[in-house]
Amino acid sequence: MTDAKDFEQEDNTLGHFAESNASLSIGPDGAEAELDKDDSEGEDGQPKIPEKLPILPVRDNVSFPGTVMPINVGRQKSKRVLDLALASDKMIGVFAQRVSDTEDPKLDDLYRIGTACRILKMFKLPDGTETIIVHGVARVGIEEITQESPYIEARVNHHIDNDEESTEIDALVHNVRHSAERIMELSPSVPEEARIVLENISSPGGLADFLAANLSLSLVHKQELLETFGVPERLRKVYLTLSGQLEVLELSNKLKEQVGEQMDKSQREYYLREQLKAIQTELGQSDARGTELDALKKKVEEAKLPEAAAKAADRELERLAIIPQASPEYSVALDYVDWLASLPWEVSTEDQFDLDKAEQVLNTDHYGLHKIKRRILEFLAVRKLNPEGRGSILCFAGPPGVGKTSLGRSIARALGRNFIRMSLGGVRDESEIRGHRRTYVGAMPGRIIQEIKKSGSNNPVFMLDEIDKIGNDFRGDPASALLEVLDPQQNDTFTDHYLDVPFDLSDVFFIATANYMEAVPHALYDRMEVITLSSYTQREKLEIAKNYLVPRQLVANGLSADKITFRDEALVEIIAGHTRESGVRELERRIGAVCRAIAAKTVRGDVDRMRVTAKTVEKELGPARFESDIASTEGLPGVATGLAFTSVGGEILFIEATRMHGHGSMTLTGQVGDVMRESAQAAHTLIRARARSLKVKPRDIFETDMHVHLPAGAVPKDGPSAGTAMLVAMISCLKQKAIDPRMAFTGEITLRGAVLPVGGIKEKFLGAHRAGIRKIVMPQGNVKDLAELPEDVRKEMTFVPVTHIDEVITEAFKKVKLKRKVSPAKRTVAKKKTAKKKTVKKSPKKKSTRKKRAPVKKTSKKASKKKTASKSKAKTKKKARKKSRRRASR
Repeated sequence: MTDAKDFEQEDNTLGHFAESNASLSIGPDGAEAELDKDDSEGEDGQPKIPEKLPILPVRDNVSFPGTVMPINVGRQKSKRVLDLALASDKMIGVFAQRVSDTEDPKLDDLYRIGTACRILKMFKLPDGTETIIVHGVARVGIEEITQESPYIEARVNHHIDNDEESTEIDALVHNVRHSAERIMELSPSVPEEARIVLENISSPGGLADFLAANLSLSLVHKQELLETFGVPERLRKVYLTLSGQLEVLELSNKLKEQVGEQMDKSQREYYLREQLKAIQTELGQSDARGTELDALKKKVEEAKLPEAAAKAADRELERLAIIPQASPEYSVALDYVDWLASLPWEVSTEDQFDLDKAEQVLNTDHYGLHKIKRRILEFLAVRKLNPEGRGSILCFAGPPGVGKTSLGRSIARALGRNFIRMSLGGVRDESEIRGHRRTYVGAMPGRIIQEIKKSGSNNPVFMLDEIDKIGNDFRGDPASALLEVLDPQQNDTFTDHYLDVPFDLSDVFFIATANYMEAVPHALYDRMEVITLSSYTQREKLEIAKNYLVPRQLVANGLSADKITFRDEALVEIIAGHTRESGVRELERRIGAVCRAIAAKTVRGDVDRMRVTAKTVEKELGPARFESDIASTEGLPGVATGLAFTSVGGEILFIEATRMHGHGSMTLTGQVGDVMRESAQAAHTLIRARARSLKVKPRDIFETDMHVHLPAGAVPKDGPSAGTAMLVAMISCLKQKAIDPRMAFTGEITLRGAVLPVGGIKEKFLGAHRAGIRKIVMPQGNVKDLAELPEDVRKEMTFVPVTHIDEVITEAFKKVKLKRKVSPAKRTVAKKKTAKKKTVKKSPKKKSTRKKRAPVKKTSKKASKKKTASKSKAKTKKKARKKSRRRASR
């Protein structure tokens, strides 16, 4: 790039380009920008350009001398430049920015060479921006910035082209003009005014600037032409650019002619085919294509399409009649019409509104789930009273294996509707829901329309399984695409991208399922009525196994229910010893494993009739995989049990704390999230602040480091519910007092000592019950949630509601006698000792033969005072030494 100091002002006149361009129509409203020669030139024919100019930075554009250009102005500094210029001589310096994203450009952000322009007109737009029309006068270069606020002002030098004549310049002008005229001939969009302007430009420099301003070049190339001061060199660069564009246009024109010839050929073939079709009709011969189209028209008529779909089908059928059969568009249009005719626009099944029968079906298929069954019966009652009403979308949320998907099948059977299941796990492409545009090769409708077509009716029970596992990437957001599907207020006009006509989904009974509702987007969550399915208790699992799982597995493995029976003790052994889950999926697999082993023995002839007991289960499945570690584990100092809520149900969470010599810091490990980390920090701060009331020695806190660990470090853990458990574990470590291992804690704490309520109470307490916990310290605010627990669980467990950490600590460190297992050998030894103690008689006390000690001499009061004073001085000196050591260690 060229600096402003590389050129000086020359004594020559401005070219004639401004005069030739004076009547060129510009501006957004078609107003004419009329140039005044007296305003643009001085008395000696040179332009009036002051030494100092206000600078107007522009993005992605370059102004050339002699050209008229509109500029949009939105920045405040730029508006001040316009106000100043319009109030004085209307002269500004237009300079291009090096980087267009810079909002407040400085000297280094601008190119040093620009154009001195005069403002011709200004338009104020409704959005607050302003558009000005400027006329380039001369090239200028910045020498120095004289002002940066409130606008940029700079000292400039300007340059005027020499109107020298030479053979080289004449040849260049001739070639450039010829190339430009040829480009205008090949480009029909170029207006006639541009050709007239090109013919009237006589100045070589003005011709180069005019073409440079109108060529489609990058900002850097245009700036390079602006900084080319030599007229011959500028003409050469313009000519090279014109030659390249001319070559592209000529090649494009040649390809267009070739395509036109091919089109003429295809039209000729179409004409011949039509003639052949007429001849075949006269001869009585059938046309395969005509037969296919006639069958498709009949199918469209029988489908009873809505008005919008019927218009689209008729339009495509008309196109099919004229499109050549070999054309790719023929197959695309044929598939589209076939899809429209195949959808069940008016086909629907009749609902069965017999509530007693529906209740019987639900009870036959599922055990328990009274809340969900009641909600389904309410839906049927509302539909019977108001068939045109639009009900809400149900969402079954709960751990895996609790019967969410099978509930959908039961609802469809109770209603007498068809059932569709669509798994959303791992769906990342929005077109899976809305379909592809027909412009793509191999385009198809979305999964919603595809499943509706498979069902054969427009009112099926449509289950969207695993809605919490929808992905999101560069191909779109499927969750957002589901908003229209699951909104009862707008799904009657659901538009698939492939069909491009609305399809009514308001009669479809949508049911969604999810394991963990936190992963569902809020907008999607808001459109559904969430019904939570909790974990099964051991008693519920036993009933489900007896009434549903065992009969199903006996039939699946070819066994007879009359000959093979399962005792309750066998099922309890499988439930307690071989499964630990919220649902019954693994339980059914274990029962199936036992049935397969019995089937193998039956085929060999080893057994004919069999009663499965606990010993049979242990023989076929091996020893128990799971044990209740809580009830048999001895309490240890620094170990507390918390409760966690996961996507597979409630679980217990062990929190371990230990300390070592240090400086009072705390470390937390176990792959915990930010919320748990804050809970641990709050617990540690509470202990330090309440050390005296907790009867913890300050040196045990400030001279030791605390390490809190949550085992199973590979499993991510987070959530606001482990504050009380962490607090109790730390205090247990400091006091070296064990906590009852059958006691669990849940609740969040604050720095003022309050215990806050938490969520997921039912799942957490059921998980604690499965693990053997029999006492839970819980927040007072969660007492209302106990009503959701089964009655047998409430009877077997003790709940202690608390509001403050003092109550938590009091309950945690009550003296509890733990039952420890004693080996048979120790029991016999203990019995012998007790028997010996009973037989030994008490011997009479003997008189002691020890000599009496000599009486201690009493000291005087003055001597005792001196001793106590010396002892207190020694103690104060010792304390001062300890303080100095602590400061030095810190």
